[in-house]
Amino acid sequence: MDQRSSLLAARGLTDDRDRLLTADEALADLHERCGGSLPGTLAIPELLDLVQQGRSMGLRIAREFSCFDGEEEVSGFARVRPLDEEDGGGCELLIDNWQRSSEPQFSSRELGERIDAIDRASAEVTARLDSRQYLQLLNANAEDTQDLAEKVRNEPGQLWTYYLSLRGVAHQQPLHWRLLDGAVCTFEGSERTWRARLIPIGPGTASPRGFELLLVADEPLIPTEDDDRDTLLAEAQTRMIGRTLAPVLRQPVSSIIANAESIRAKLAGPLRAEYSEYAGNIAAAGQHLSGMLDDLADLEVVEAANFSTLEERVDLGDAARRAAGILGVRAQAKAIKLDLPPEDERCPATAEFRRVLQILINLIGNAIAYSPEQSTVTIGVGEGAEPGTVALIVEDQGPGISTEQAERIFDKFERLGRSSDGGSGLGLYISQRLANAMKGKLDLADPSEAGGNGARFRLTLPRYE
Repeated sequence: MDQRSSLLAARGLTDDRDRLLTADEALADLHERCGGSLPGTLAIPELLDLVQQGRSMGLRIAREFSCFDGEEEVSGFARVRPLDEEDGGGCELLIDNWQRSSEPQFSSRELGERIDAIDRASAEVTARLDSRQYLQLLNANAEDTQDLAEKVRNEPGQLWTYYLSLRGVAHQQPLHWRLLDGAVCTFEGSERTWRARLIPIGPGTASPRGFELLLVADEPLIPTEDDDRDTLLAEAQTRMIGRTLAPVLRQPVSSIIANAESIRAKLAGPLRAEYSEYAGNIAAAGQHLSGMLDDLADLEVVEAANFSTLEERVDLGDAARRAAGILGVRAQAKAIKLDLPPEDERCPATAEFRRVLQILINLIGNAIAYSPEQSTVTIGVGEGAEPGTVALIVEDQGPGISTEQAERIFDKFERLGRSSDGGSGLGLYISQRLANAMKGKLDLADPSEAGGNGARFRLTLPRYE
């Protein structure tokens, strides 16, 4: 069977009950296509078997796998690394060298229906035509389509081609609908170029009883105000990096990390100590780059206009303990104590578990990074300052954050002058966007004017009723 390869890698974390807690987009998508949800038991049988083997035997496993996601055969190379009990007792799962079968999985009719559905979703102008292609009804809401809508109101019932200009079509109208489907067109009031779709209505395409007319723009509408234009262009550049560049880089970066780790661990044979150290530095740099790619992908998601989160019952104490378990090794490396809410303390919030865990991993990870050795990071939960809310506070014993720093700490790419902490300056920005999407907020409690009193970050969410 012909195969096509994809330069794609994905990472996920499971707990001691083989539930997938967090996953990169590709792995999460495959998990959901196989009937799973996040968080939930790993739904890919072939990967679940590997994870169970690795967890039960306490051994690293590296093996090829293949599965069916409901549409295509998917294969790749899976690496399973069991985690210590302090880190949650689950496994870290890394998938690379993804491949999908290139054989057609849909009939031409099914493929056509999918294309029609995509165009319906992206069309900014929709209309209904009769069997002779005369316009009966038009719906146009975009700012640069109002002149077109007014022209239709003032001169109703004309051929649809009367209201716009077809590029490269000089024949007398109406032409057969198949010759006009996909035609490029323009109209007064819009500087954008549009593509016209004609979808027949009726039991057959030979003599349809009417048509759907869809006008799909070749680019999004950018406001004329300079500030708005600059903002949209910056967001478009971010989407280009997050959607186009990040997936291409994941596989080679993962390969660099894996090979460097193999060299550092001397799995290929004896090696001088300094070269092993060099390999460790390469692996660390690769992990830094991998983290930045993750941040860019998350940035694209949270800045999307239609981004939303699920409303679930989330115990903030349980989420804090899980996040601390994932970061336990990092805390132990600096002899930092993680002071957590008691097991029997309940603090139910209405939020999305996966997003809360993402925020807490960022907050606790930052607290560990900026705290001195042999200090304590305290995570507490309780009632929020506002009625109907609950809160979680992460407090460290680091250098603290001044009032001036507090004013910009949640800004995009803001790193407060730090140049060697390995961060991207996106973690707190993304976390605050996630909190806002869950109808909560993330803020800095009690910033110190002089610093030195530690930092206290507070996540507030609606109480689960």
